[in-house]
Amino acid sequence: MTFISSLPNIPEFRLPEIVRRVNQRLPQWPHALSLCLALNTALRLKILPEDALLLCAERSFRVVVEDGGTEALFACRAGRFCPIWRKDVDMPVDVTFRGELHAYLRLLTRQDDPDTLFFKRQLSIEGDTELGLAIKNLLDAIDWPPPLLARLLNHLRPAPSSATP
Repeated sequence: MTFISSLPNIPEFRLPEIVRRVNQRLPQWPHALSLCLALNTALRLKILPEDALLLCAERSFRVVVEDGGTEALFACRAGRFCPIWRKDVDMPVDVTFRGELHAYLRLLTRQDDPDTLFFKRQLSIEGDTELGLAIKNLLDAIDWPPPLLARLLNHLRPAPSSATP
């Protein structure tokens, strides 16, 4: 049993409205910073293929978690993902991914493939749809978790209790 397959099934849910309202009043740059750190780490660990850099070079992105009231604005410049610090409502981005938290979690845990989530309209792409579809296909092709990380996570899982009644 792999770590991913041992995760509980993530149901469809919607965060309470108060979460969205509070988060919309908070700075959004921490979301972009943490996403960029994760993407750059994935590049260094070769989880993301180098083709990802070629595909994303000099492009800007927005990832919106609708029910969370959050968004991450970032770009790929000089071979790295970088947060966009200023939130400008009219700032054009090349592609926007939009969805609710449960859809992103189901995507990350491989409980649904990207095509299913887009077909069910739980995730959407706006802007340069050709770029968005290429990124969606790239995400779908990533072996997650990578074998080394999967072995580490499986090793860290607690052993079943061997206590006898």
